[in-house]
Amino acid sequence: MTEPRILCISFSDIASDARVLRQLEVLSRHGHVTTLSYGVHPAGADEHISIDSALPSLPQTLGGVLKLGLRRFSSVALGAPAVAAARAAIVGREFDIVVANEARALPLAFEVEGAPKIWCDLHEWAPAERTHVLSWRLLVAPFMDWVCATYLPRVDAATTVNASIGAMYEEQYGVRTDIVRNAIAYRADIAPTPLEADRIRLVHSGGAVPGRNIEAIIDAVDLLGDGYTLDLYLIPSRQAESYWKQLTARIDASPRTTLHPAVAPAALPSTLNPYDLGVYLLPPHTPNHRLMLPNKFFDFVQARLGFVFGPSVETDRLIKENGLGVVAAGYSASDLATAVRKLSREEIAGFKRATDAVAAELSSETDIAVEDSILRRLAEA
Repeated sequence: MTEPRILCISFSDIASDARVLRQLEVLSRHGHVTTLSYGVHPAGADEHISIDSALPSLPQTLGGVLKLGLRRFSSVALGAPAVAAARAAIVGREFDIVVANEARALPLAFEVEGAPKIWCDLHEWAPAERTHVLSWRLLVAPFMDWVCATYLPRVDAATTVNASIGAMYEEQYGVRTDIVRNAIAYRADIAPTPLEADRIRLVHSGGAVPGRNIEAIIDAVDLLGDGYTLDLYLIPSRQAESYWKQLTARIDASPRTTLHPAVAPAALPSTLNPYDLGVYLLPPHTPNHRLMLPNKFFDFVQARLGFVFGPSVETDRLIKENGLGVVAAGYSASDLATAVRKLSREEIAGFKRATDAVAAELSSETDIAVEDSILRRLAEA
């Protein structure tokens, strides 16, 4: 039997997109994989079609914005510069399975030749991806709602990150989703590290994106004073150069904060392992923030860290059920500093041991089984 021809679409740089990289590991076992994305040829792909990273994946030309404002969504669905370039790049090529990463890839997925089966991996709640930004809320959110309503009922499989968001897709669009968390592979070679004698080491990793509240974490470690340090492993945003300059200036002004170059997703657990507490304070600006279950949660688990997170439905549950750490009272620097200051060294060491105890359970094995099942079903259909 000829192996399926699989097209994986992602309007991201897959080489630094941990979720899609994990997805590719599974796809590569089921067929011949072609990736279509920004950036260089990612691991796990047999072929790669690169989209110019300067091209936006949403309509940003004057004509495109006007069509968004006039709600002429069908005429703009394939008009974003990156989408148009991607469509041109695959003209005449047929595929058996298309994996559309995030709803914005769906209009393109349905243009692919060969009558492919379509699996949409909904990383989060698409209609509210950036609704804390006024222009996005007024122009793009209605378009994303239209994309979901138009295309999701027609897909052959759909997945999302947790049951809370899955329930929203079923209620709003009538599509049932399987759950594929942001969990990473179990690292049996990593164990909790002992605390250093003179300090508690806080760490945060992820994208340096406006609204992620990284400044509050920096302010918190300065409030904590001697005996505490913060290390940051940050990925600069392609679209926020001025923010990156402001953020690095703030880091430079903090005597207790150190900025490190970003590391590959697979290297994060071992890189983070020497630290004590993984910290994250994401205010609930959108439903996705309120219901988050981010990559970094699972990175911290495999790194065997204790947790101090701001309140969030899904992470609150996992932290409290498993004794992994504490949930701060809110999202301010003082909330984080207060939560950390209350912890004894013995409690922090206990959190690290608790994380070690559930590292296998909170790894990617369950998610891989879900993806394998979807791909077998689509290949046989």
